[in-house]
Amino acid sequence: MNEVEELYDYDALRAVTEPSAFVVHVDQRTVVLGSRQRADLLTDQFRRSCALRRRRGGGGIVLIQPGDAWVDWWIPASDARWSADLRETSRQAGYRWRDALRDAVDGELVVHDGPLEVDGVFGVVCFTGRGPGEVFIGDRKVVGVTQWRVREGTLVSTVLHGLPTLPLLEGLADRPPGIERALNHHTVASLGVDPDAIIRRLVSIDGPWKARQLLLAD
Repeated sequence: MNEVEELYDYDALRAVTEPSAFVVHVDQRTVVLGSRQRADLLTDQFRRSCALRRRRGGGGIVLIQPGDAWVDWWIPASDARWSADLRETSRQAGYRWRDALRDAVDGELVVHDGPLEVDGVFGVVCFTGRGPGEVFIGDRKVVGVTQWRVREGTLVSTVLHGLPTLPLLEGLADRPPGIERALNHHTVASLGVDPDAIIRRLVSIDGPWKARQLLLAD
């Protein structure tokens, strides 16, 4: 059975002194568990079909697939953009996405300004609620946001999915009724955007950032 690897080399990340934008890619379907989640939330068969990673920080399980637009910002504590306000840090990430997408999509992009809102039984999976800084068009999520904070800085993780993530639900050992409706998020395809162009625009906003490409290969 697949081992659960950490998403990043977090010790190496903490040593990075430059404010950085990590553009992350995967070479296969990858399931990322939240920091406190057990692998047995997923069926044995599903775990064998994908790579397994664990992130540090909050949130539930997320399915990452090739073609996702995934950007993480590392903000050292010494940087002027670092904030002790968790919600403000997430909002700033959401504003970058909003500005990058604004001229490329139809509909009003709204950055969630309030606290976390999620049905308790749905919280096992990311993208089923509303968190600070997350971007929406109407009731459909466009971009998810999580963060991890240590004394050296803050890592803000964001993703616009390339494809629907409903296949993740087939892998849940215990599937809450109605979760399909909560996971009805937007994708690169449903928005009709060029993900490479959006990412180029995104990492130029609120800079400068050291742009770094990261491939997670199993």
